Amino acid sequence: MPDAADSKVKQLNPRGAEDAPAAPPRARPDLATLWARHRHAIRIGVIGVVLAIAAFVGGREVYHRVNYVYAYDSRIDADLITVSSRVAGWVTSLDVVEGSEIAQGKVLATIDSRESNLRVAELESQVAGIDAERDRLVAERRLVDKQTKSLYSAEMSQYEAAKVAVSSLEPQWTLAQRELERAKSLYERKVFSRRQLDQAETAEQLIQRQHRMAVAELAAAKSKLEKAEAERARLDVIDSELVKLQHRKAELQAKLDHQKLDLADRTIKSPIDGVVDKTFVRVGEYVTPGQRLALVHDPSKIWIEANIKETEIRNLKPGQVVEVSVDAYPGREFRGRVLTVGHAATSQFALLPTPNPSGNFTKITQRLPVRIVIDQQAGLLRPGMMVEINIDIRSRKR
Repeated sequence: MPDAADSKVKQLNPRGAEDAPAAPPRARPDLATLWARHRHAIRIGVIGVVLAIAAFVGGREVYHRVNYVYAYDSRIDADLITVSSRVAGWVTSLDVVEGSEIAQGKVLATIDSRESNLRVAELESQVAGIDAERDRLVAERRLVDKQTKSLYSAEMSQYEAAKVAVSSLEPQWTLAQRELERAKSLYERKVFSRRQLDQAETAEQLIQRQHRMAVAELAAAKSKLEKAEAERARLDVIDSELVKLQHRKAELQAKLDHQKLDLADRTIKSPIDGVVDKTFVRVGEYVTPGQRLALVHDPSKIWIEANIKETEIRNLKPGQVVEVSVDAYPGREFRGRVLTVGHAATSQFALLPTPNPSGNFTKITQRLPVRIVIDQQAGLLRPGMMVEINIDIRSRKR
């Protein structure tokens, strides 16, 4: 029995505790055991996290719907200008390619101008001929005016002198006639002699002949004066010719200006500062009036055209801030503002009418166009790009 007593002593002896056999280690619980023990708490925690996420997302969505108007199918738009030809002809040069930067007035293309140049030269020659003819008529008028003016003055002087002569002889003739009548009366009463009567008759006949000669000279002077006046009438004829030439020149000048316009139209220039989006012709092609040659736009003048539901349009005002996300540049934010709100739904501009003639009716929410101005950034924004917009309806133009 001593061994049993010794073992008991060893078990009771603290100093010999290290000599006692070690207890077997405790096994770690696996996931199944943990899930079995704490599944209720885990379920509650997961449900709480899900509810928190749902509350956050739902609250954010409610906040967004209350304070923003959202559209995901908007596009960037710009004034795309179609450069066309006003004349017909062969394209002789095309000085730009797609993507070229252009300045206003830069030559984009040229059209064959040989025939137009010849027509311009022909009309310029005709206008020069009109000017030469006019110069000739002006010189002729000056000469005729000088010649007829002096002649008319001389004939007028002679006419006036003849009138004075006639007017001065008329009283002398009248007096001579009276003297003759008096001499006859005195001769019959034997107071005058025959010689005195003959002298009175001779004096009367002399004055009569002088008067007749003066009248004849007056008639001749009048005829010469009328002839001089007829020569002066040549000035009116020359003036009418000058007026006719003036109208003829105006007609030719109009034709010349029209032809010069045709010549200028054969050099196609850019109407704006911008870029070339697309070209539609090649060198050597024959183009007709109105045919498209190129498509250009100004990159600095762009905007966003968004179609907003009619149920949300009441919340929009010009000046509201817009957050813009461009599909081509994810993660990069752009900002704009509402410029105008459309006054008619997009369906009103459709080719086919909205009312259904069959009588069936389906109510569809209409959309109204809203224009949003946005600043260009280093030429990144281009017409046709898809964007998503968030319009902050809290910010309104004061």
